Amino acid sequence: MINLAADTTKHVRKNLFILFAFCSIAFSAGAQQKTYLELLANQPKWVDSVFNRLNRRERIAQLFFVRAHTNLGKKYTDSVGEVIKKEQLGGVIFFQGGPGRQVLATNAYQKLSRVPLIVANDGEWGLGMRLDSTVSYPYQMTLGAIQNKELLYKMGLEVAKDYKRMGMQMNLAPDADINNNPKNPVINYRSFGENKYNVATKVAAYMKGMQDGGLLTTLKHFPGHGDTDVDSHYDLPQLTFSATRLDTLEMYPFKELIKQGASGVMIAHMNIPSLDATPNLPSTLSKPIVTGILKEKLGFKGLIISDAMDMKGVVKYFKDGEADLMGIIAGNDIIELSENSDRAIKLVRKAVRQDRISMAEIDQSVRKILTAKYWAGLAKRDTIVTQGVVAGVNRSSSNALVQELANASVTLVKGKDYIKRLIPIRRTAIISIGVPSVTTFQKEISKGYYNSVYYVLDKDASATQISNIAREIGAFDQVIVGIHDSRSRPANNMPLNAGVKNFIKELSAKNAVFALFANPYNLASLSGLENSKGLVVAYQKEDFMQISAAAVINNRLVPTGKLPVSVAPFYKFGEGL
Repeated sequence: MINLAADTTKHVRKNLFILFAFCSIAFSAGAQQKTYLELLANQPKWVDSVFNRLNRRERIAQLFFVRAHTNLGKKYTDSVGEVIKKEQLGGVIFFQGGPGRQVLATNAYQKLSRVPLIVANDGEWGLGMRLDSTVSYPYQMTLGAIQNKELLYKMGLEVAKDYKRMGMQMNLAPDADINNNPKNPVINYRSFGENKYNVATKVAAYMKGMQDGGLLTTLKHFPGHGDTDVDSHYDLPQLTFSATRLDTLEMYPFKELIKQGASGVMIAHMNIPSLDATPNLPSTLSKPIVTGILKEKLGFKGLIISDAMDMKGVVKYFKDGEADLMGIIAGNDIIELSENSDRAIKLVRKAVRQDRISMAEIDQSVRKILTAKYWAGLAKRDTIVTQGVVAGVNRSSSNALVQELANASVTLVKGKDYIKRLIPIRRTAIISIGVPSVTTFQKEISKGYYNSVYYVLDKDASATQISNIAREIGAFDQVIVGIHDSRSRPANNMPLNAGVKNFIKELSAKNAVFALFANPYNLASLSGLENSKGLVVAYQKEDFMQISAAAVINNRLVPTGKLPVSVAPFYKFGEGL
């Protein structure tokens, strides 16, 4: 005889067990989804247990992050390991190298550290900013032209996957500066543009993608490095603007993104008299700026990171480790790339004894750093799998997204109707200017214009070379021109000689369509393009941009990009057909 009561009880118990297990999983997933800032407000027991095992010197050492490269040979790599082993620092920041070598170095460095290291680098456009054999996404100036912010969120998620595969927990990005000075030598194409609302929106999407992917991020360079013509790597820039202007313009993206849960902020090396009148004092070392404005006025509770402390903008006036000490006194939690961390730690210990800074303030920073380590998964020791690492950071999904971003950024400034009327079977001259050989742009264009001939004109082309091409193309019905920056980075002042620039001007007066594969600020020095029959701005020289621009001129892609900056006197922010 079947016992229905017992069977029912078992069934209920089984369902309750399943429900309990499901709730436990859901609770665990919810706990993992806490943001870094939420975790800071309720620090895990792991933070207490690690903190309580550290003596005073070891706690101070957590505030220092050391520089590392993997392209300088084994001796250099080993020397960094010796520093980590001896000083037990809080983190390591990688610069140039390769993914395989970096993973090996990271595994070695983590074994030498009693407290897991935060491993970081500055990948504003992904791993490719520092590492060979990895994906480079478009520069932020290019991304500033994109109207679909969800693409930038997807990029953030992809970058986070790359970092986690490499055993890294922090990206010293994105750049939240408003590039409102076209002559800026250090930010420029690293910014999303000149409009504070556009910058804030795009930075937010990229930042949230990375943070949702489990990566610590760092907004830079507070309170805003966009309106300077001095590079703080080489000297100390001075911002002479009023506090009101800085608050309403330069600081706007930082204020908005702090509200939206930014996990970290990097401080710039700039002298700003309206915020701190101390002569020659970099903002990095200013307590009124770091603590008074960022912490107290803006209410930022996340990690505060100094810009590199080996830059001339900070050590020019504060030498022999004093800059490191003053950076901590000012309120920075992490001192990036001290010239000598051992010396700096000794100076901080001395300052504590002299009551220049309290140990309680340092302890607060240590807890923030340890909480960041816990949030990023470092409470569980793990060795990075070295096998397949290059393939692991070169996913097909990433490469597809790069092309999608390029397609969404390419900007048609003029000539929409004229380009539509181009005829595929007509004789077409396809010219690439500024490069020594046939380009991807030309090959892609020729897929749509079957009766075409290539011409190439280098940046230093002679008068004879220019006149020969000018004579030959007179017989063609259509002329399509790519203007290419051959330099590794899309800076201003393209290196085209006067004869080449004059040829561009002459072509502009005829029935020619142009695509610019360069920083849009270069439009200011390319006289005549404003009169051309068609102009596509493609922002940078890479193949993915050449493919996108060609697709527009071949009438296979409807361009949606908008100029992220104004270029005097003919081109305005937001233009794009």
